[in-house]
Amino acid sequence: MLAPPPQTPVEASPSTLRLGRFVLPNRVFAAPMAGVTDLPWRQMARRLGAGHCVSEMVTSKRELWDTLKTSRRRDHTGEPGPVTAQLVGVDPVDMAEAARANVQGGAQIIDINMGCPAKKVCSRWAGSALMQDETLALRIVEAVVRAMQPLGVPVTLKMRTGWCTTERNAPRIARAAQDAGVAMIVVHGRTRDQGYGGDAEYGTVTAIKQALRIPVVANGDIGSAAGARAILLATGADAVMIGRAALGRPWLLGHIAQALDRGVEPALPDWQQQGTWLLQHLDAHHRFYGDAGTKTARKHVGWAVAELPGATAFRARFNTLTEPRAQRDAVATYFDMLGNGNANAIGLDLLPLAA
Repeated sequence: MLAPPPQTPVEASPSTLRLGRFVLPNRVFAAPMAGVTDLPWRQMARRLGAGHCVSEMVTSKRELWDTLKTSRRRDHTGEPGPVTAQLVGVDPVDMAEAARANVQGGAQIIDINMGCPAKKVCSRWAGSALMQDETLALRIVEAVVRAMQPLGVPVTLKMRTGWCTTERNAPRIARAAQDAGVAMIVVHGRTRDQGYGGDAEYGTVTAIKQALRIPVVANGDIGSAAGARAILLATGADAVMIGRAALGRPWLLGHIAQALDRGVEPALPDWQQQGTWLLQHLDAHHRFYGDAGTKTARKHVGWAVAELPGATAFRARFNTLTEPRAQRDAVATYFDMLGNGNANAIGLDLLPLAA
């Protein structure tokens, strides 16, 4: 049995949020996204001001824990605390055991995935599919909370508004989860059958917040300080969680947090600053994944430059590069050209050739 972690009570302020024994530094959180919010991304987002980050979803199946994919997702080396691991699964016993194992591996908060709409997850009745079976969903919540309470580890739950538009049962599940001991609820304002289509709705988030005593976090279609402020005011939610808007922009979380805290939105980082951060992220990505990281780096770099001048030509060349050094040189050259005002006429001959 793991020993309970030491209690270090800290007073919360209007700009912070208490979660169990932890006080999160602000109310702008990074949503867990498989294939995106890996350890290098979370480290960068936290360093640049995100109030809370959650790991990519980790399977509860023991036989997969030692695979390369899952072992990377369970890696929290050097991650600023509190460290949160998100678990996905359908068996209460497996989920409880996975929670214990992840705490032993460094997690300080456990999050239950009841929101992923991906077919490969829902086809196994995990993720948001659990919302169709409220009895099983609650059994999982109860098992994980029961396993974590002796260790002083808070359990959070991320969910959708329901399985489909005719059955928005999130308020009912949220109340039951609170009664079972969950410390915080995150609600994405779409049903599972909506996927990421249409517009997020926040009426359900408002209803959940009004019914619960624990913190409620609003998620979905939030990509600016103005949007975050409007949703916080409209729903009464305690925090916002941002996902797709932060693709390629891990700095966005801290930017929005500063705007909410100060009441005035700071200037966006200039190209030079964005380039410096992207190079730092790229270096960390290559260290974490090794040579295999050249493939996974392409999406992060592509997202980061998507709206910048000359991005199409740059991505076409960057995606041919297979060596970490060549990728780094290409990014550095591209941002140097941006700074010199030459980005709209990027000469492909100035960028590294495919290695």
